[in-house]
Amino acid sequence: MDHLFRRKRVGLLKPLLSLSLVFASFLMIHKLKLAEKDGAGVKHARDAGWCGSECFSFKKGAVKSTSGSSEAPALGSDVDAQRVSNGTPSSWDAQVLNCSEDASVRTQDWFRRLDPRFHQFVLHRHCRYFPMLINHPEKCADGEVHLLMVVKSVIEQHDRREAVRKTWGKEHTVDGKKIKTLFLLGSPTSGKDTKNLQKLIEYEDVIYGDILQWDFMDTFFNLTLKEVNFLKWFDIYCSGVQFIFKGDDDVFVNTHNLLELIGFKVEERKEADVFLGDTISKAIPIRNRQSKYYIPKELYDKPYPPYVGGGGFLMSSQLARRLFVVSEDMELYPIDDVFLGMCLQKLHLSPELHPGFRTFGITRRRVSPMNSEPCFYKNLIVVHKLSAQELLRMWSVVHNGDLVCAQKTSI
Repeated sequence: MDHLFRRKRVGLLKPLLSLSLVFASFLMIHKLKLAEKDGAGVKHARDAGWCGSECFSFKKGAVKSTSGSSEAPALGSDVDAQRVSNGTPSSWDAQVLNCSEDASVRTQDWFRRLDPRFHQFVLHRHCRYFPMLINHPEKCADGEVHLLMVVKSVIEQHDRREAVRKTWGKEHTVDGKKIKTLFLLGSPTSGKDTKNLQKLIEYEDVIYGDILQWDFMDTFFNLTLKEVNFLKWFDIYCSGVQFIFKGDDDVFVNTHNLLELIGFKVEERKEADVFLGDTISKAIPIRNRQSKYYIPKELYDKPYPPYVGGGGFLMSSQLARRLFVVSEDMELYPIDDVFLGMCLQKLHLSPELHPGFRTFGITRRRVSPMNSEPCFYKNLIVVHKLSAQELLRMWSVVHNGDLVCAQKTSI
């Protein structure tokens, strides 16, 4: 939860990023003018600041939704009664959060030895649910969504989201099975471009209506916040969905093969506990201080439970609801996919390894020619990692009727 409660002033973004954002802004505004959509309800108030010297306060504001109102759409009385009975709220209830640091942690010997980069995470990891800046409670309102594509992204990666929307994240219906897409975002860090970035994402959402945004900073440690906030959101608004694919915005997903896999699980009547992907077993925390995934012994000092690479995995809605319940009693961990593995372990379940999920690429050597061989992509389900341009190009090649692959390819 790196620097969650201390927003730093940052300089201008790199020139190339700034130019791309300017171009994207003009493009979005142009699309906005063409799209005959009602902009009512887009504006939402957001006032986040220090609450004295000890707590960070989020003050209640209107939340953007396509329903044209700041309120969630009314639900049937039967549904409301069921939610009240099982303790699930009928709408997002994290409107005001007063969350001071856990001062008692500072007195612990292990905290004094802890690498300073983890201090803010540990002091505030009890802060779990955050106000929503953009919401789409209507996404699953018809109760007929078969597969929900949930994509982790950040505001600056507009080109990746565009590529996903044009390829595997395109909302459509296949053989009567409805596929919907959502992108999960936090808020931009403070700086001169913050307001422009926020406006840009609001324009993008008016056009596409597929963004969920929470008021926590989009940092690496906060990826776990995206997991727990999404699980709560799903339990409130989308629990009728049958399956969830969760992945990054830089992966290739073969939706045909993914739906085929789901069909097999349903035929075998094994869908209830589906949680599968590129499973990592017998892993231990990385102690190299230079690594992005470095974890000090003071924070965690035992082997990890089995978990799946966060680049892309599939789970059933039944299991997602159980994960939500168990996650509420779990201490947050700064690596999101490991955290889900811990939640599965609490349920006495293990993720299923599936060879079609390649979250480290087709081979771990990035320069290998196999990583750009379309016949592999045609027969796999998830491949990580591709740029926006690579994704568009590979999607076009794989779906070209002239592509001939001699046989099923496995490595």
